[in-house]
Amino acid sequence: QVQLVESGGGLVQPGGSLRLSCAASRSIDSFSFMGWYRQAPGKQRELVAAFTPGDITNYADSVKGRFTISRDNAKNTVYLQMDSLKPEDTAVYYCNVWYHMNYWGKGTLVTVSS
Repeated sequence: QVQLVESGGGLVQPGGSLRLSCAASRSIDSFSFMGWYRQAPGKQRELVAAFTPGDITNYADSVKGRFTISRDNAKNTVYLQMDSLKPEDTAVYYCNVWYHMNYWGKGTLVTVSS
């Protein structure tokens, strides 16, 4: 019922920046939760950044001050701006929304390496 398509991943050097996009198949006003998760090899998937009810943003401690979640309702898109990237940010990043149930994108790979 909801399709999510991530884009914007790639290879970047430490200290660089990337902006991830998550395009939804319906109005993002429908979603009570919108967020980004990531999963590194051999690691559990973790919440990176999210909009929670009341448009409150939440960030993992490891990315505070470096990552910013935003949205464009007209484009049905949620963004994750990632600055000052570190090698430990390397992971597959997944878009997630709640619309009566959880929906996940297929993920986009971010590799931070020199």
